[in-house]
Amino acid sequence: MELIILGATFFGFLILGVPVAFAIGLSAICTILYEGLPVAVIFQQMMSGMNIFSFLAIPFFVFSGELMLHGGVADKIVQLAKNLVGHIRGGLGMSNVVACTLFGGVSGSPVADVSAMGAVMIPMMKKEGFDTDYAVNVTTHASLVGALMPTSHNMIIYALAAGGKVSIGALIAAGLLPALVLMVCMLVAAYAVAVKRGYPAGKFPGWREVFRSLAAALPGLLIIGIILAGILSGVFTATESAAIAVTYTILLTFFIYRSMTWGNFLRAAAKAVKTTGVVLLLIGVSTMFQYLMGLYEVADLAGEMMSKVSTQPWMIFLLINVILFVLGTFMDMAATILICTPIFLPIAMKAGMDPVQFGMLMLINCALGLNTPPVGTTQFVGCAIGGISVGAVMRTILPFYAALIAALMFVTYVPAFSLWLPRLLMGYKG
Repeated sequence: MELIILGATFFGFLILGVPVAFAIGLSAICTILYEGLPVAVIFQQMMSGMNIFSFLAIPFFVFSGELMLHGGVADKIVQLAKNLVGHIRGGLGMSNVVACTLFGGVSGSPVADVSAMGAVMIPMMKKEGFDTDYAVNVTTHASLVGALMPTSHNMIIYALAAGGKVSIGALIAAGLLPALVLMVCMLVAAYAVAVKRGYPAGKFPGWREVFRSLAAALPGLLIIGIILAGILSGVFTATESAAIAVTYTILLTFFIYRSMTWGNFLRAAAKAVKTTGVVLLLIGVSTMFQYLMGLYEVADLAGEMMSKVSTQPWMIFLLINVILFVLGTFMDMAATILICTPIFLPIAMKAGMDPVQFGMLMLINCALGLNTPPVGTTQFVGCAIGGISVGAVMRTILPFYAALIAALMFVTYVPAFSLWLPRLLMGYKG
């Protein structure tokens, strides 16, 4: 009965439009009151969930991404992407995919990625004669790669939700190949739609311009190398790397690019504080939720239900993907990770999936949810920038969805995409 109350109140609050964090907290409170547990349990669980040293990486990574967003780094990355692939048919679409991938690497946030790249690329593509729905779909889908990059704070959240079963360093290394797979799949989709609609090819500016734009964008892109090199070499931890990322970004935007204004710095700081507050609230209330799910053995019950459908690992992985995708359409990325990881990670591990690989599966599914109504944060941002309705974009979204699902299937059923680099660079034994 307690489990029914927990699930029914949670989904009931979501249907009523209650924000996810409050829906999680209120459903946990209703269950605790029904159970007759002391109300102090609520605050104890929330404090224990938020009072973890590794969570310091989250505000630093968020702040670094906001500084990159407001510091003029996007323009230089866009120019590099245009020079690299702008001469291919549908060149601006291809440039958009590459630019979103590169900026996702330095921001670590799909929402920041679509905000920065969308503000530059969507108006540019519309001016050059590209359809608005194409410009928005390319931008919103390519921006999702930010969830897999080394600066992604969602990796930190997953590592902690996994309860110590996975190393943050291994996750950071594991994200690179899936990010590359996702980029390639999106390039194929963007090119296929461009050919079908007869979009023109651009003109190759020459290798001199390519190298010139690379030199301009390289200082911003170095943040990826600094984080990877520092963590993999053992010079600093993931938490320390986040603080170093902020320091480097401040130096870069103020003194190298000289593109940061004091007003933009304050806006970046304010947005980082707001995002961090939301994430920590989600972590606190999700810890309550996880406590109750552990108390009522939700993971074991879910595993038993799945085993009744099939005992084949490939079918179990497919079921997990479907469930995560459905939940991701209703919940924010961080909430989905915090609630679903304790349930589905043990099931996936029992079926033979490594926790690092499951982390990649989880992040791609959650990213897919960011581009799917009714939550669909990145899609709403992209549509607002493009001045187009969500319905109009959804009518032509299938090729881009197919690209994302193809990348998800590669990561789900080919472990090497997630595990080869951690094993090569870190000697990971998973």
